[in-house]
Formats: sequence, C-alpha cells, structure tokens
Amino acid sequence: MSSPLLFDSALIRKRLARARRAGFADFLVARAVDDLSDRLGAVLREFPQALDLATPVPAAADWLRASGRAGAVTRLAPTLEPGSPGVAVGDPEALPFADRSFDLAVSLLALQHANDLPGALVQVRRALRPDGLFVGCLLGGRTLTELRQVLTQAESEVEGGVSPRVAPFAEVRDLGGLLQRAGFALPVTDVETVTVRYGDPFGLMRDLRAMGLTNALRERRGTLRRATLMRAAQLYAERFADPDGRLRTTFELIWLSGWVPHESQQKPLRPGSAQARLADALGTVERKEPS
Repeated sequence: MSSPLLFDSALIRKRLARARRAGFADFLVARAVDDLSDRLGAVLREFPQALDLATPVPAAADWLRASGRAGAVTRLAPTLEPGSPGVAVGDPEALPFADRSFDLAVSLLALQHANDLPGALVQVRRALRPDGLFVGCLLGGRTLTELRQVLTQAESEVEGGVSPRVAPFAEVRDLGGLLQRAGFALPVTDVETVTVRYGDPFGLMRDLRAMGLTNALRERRGTLRRATLMRAAQLYAERFADPDGRLRTTFELIWLSGWVPHESQQKPLRPGSAQARLADALGTVERKEPS
C-alpha cells in the first residue's frame, strides 16, 4: 500500500523558492550545520563522495567542502540554484542516483516533509556504499507546540471548529525503528530542543514564512480570520510569555544516524556466549532465587 500524502510537495518547493528570493531565515539551518560539524568530528575517517540531501540552502554542502571531510560533494537541491556547481534539483523521495554512489549522505531540516519517510530512508541506504554513513536532522513532534495549542483553541472559540494548521512531525521513538527497517546498522537517534523568543507571535509567523515552513498540508483549509489570529496572539501572550514579556517558541531537532552494513562493523554477541559472569565484573555475590 502506498503512503498517505500528507504534504503538498509542489507547494513546499514553491514556498521555499519564495523564501530564498525574499531572504531565507537560516538560523535553524546554521545551528544544524554547527551540530553536524561536532557529530562528524567524532568519526575518524574521510568520505570520498558525499551527498547533501535536500537541505533547504547549500550551507551543509558548503561546510562539507570547506571542512575537507569529503573529497567531492554532490547536492540534491529542492529548488533551482543557478550558478552553483555540483547541484542537481530533485525530490529526496525519488533519488536520481545509482546504488552505491556515496560514502556519506547528510540531510538537514528537509525530511520532516517527506510523505514516505521510510521509503526515502531506503533510497538513501541504497545510494550509499557498504560502510557508508547517513546523518539526518529533522523537525520533531514538539516543534511549534505553543503555536499549535493557541491556534487550536482560538479557531475553536472564534470559528466553532478546528482544522490542521501546523504539520505533524515525527517522534524520536519511531525514528530508530525506521532506520532499522530501512536496512541501516548501528542506528542512533537523539533530540536537541531549541527555544527561540519573539516579541509577538507575528514575528514567529514571519520567520516561518522566511523558512518556507508555512502550512503545506494537503488537507489545509483557507487562511485564518483576523479575529482568530488576534485571539491566538492573545492566548500566546497569556500562556507562553517569559517575565520580560517575550514569547517562547520550541523547535525540536531530531538527529538520526546509521551505517550501511559492512563486515568490519561491530556485531552483538550471540546470547549465552559470554566468557565471564556479570557478578564477577561487579564484584558481588551471585544469589539464586529459590525455586
């Protein structure tokens, strides 16, 4: 069975292109690139062929080239980037690359809008060579929780019903399993919470527009009424203001990584193959329960 289409992919690309023309708000991407530097710093190897998979702007590809960690960098961009070398335009859910083309694949803040995330991860694994590494960062389920709450209540009060206004994002507890299902070995997931503060909710909405992150759900309804927006702003100030009056906004960044299986990788021991007792290692006396 095919995955349900939650997102309007064409609209996402259109809004991202608009955001880049108007001046992309890159603070989350910049934060992710800094974290990527730290994470790859712990990997003691270089990658002859690397792929930047649909990061909204070329910051990850630029860092890979400047860092010397990759011999060559290919970027699959979500929108046209005229004059940029080594760039193809495409969909991360339909990779245009042959199997075993890359040693490293990186994707920052892109895959949260995949309609078929398990399928996208399978394609990434196939595009990597044995012992190749995938490192991804995507927005998690607690992202924009404050905005989600106040829009839901305001729309219910003012319009007598609610419609989806903030995209559903993945939960960290699910992503490790998705990596394993896609065929990755040694999967790792972890979460970083970033809190950004605004003078009012409309500053947040401007930033979301400048990141191409406004509502692109296929089942979205029309724009909110002015009265609904004003009520949402009032609720936001009542519930999520710090003592200085500035408003908190949560962005949850979920990091995931996995390796394409290779014979050189560590493997778990077979059950019952241990050569020493746990009690000896802990310096305790083993006690047996009476039968």
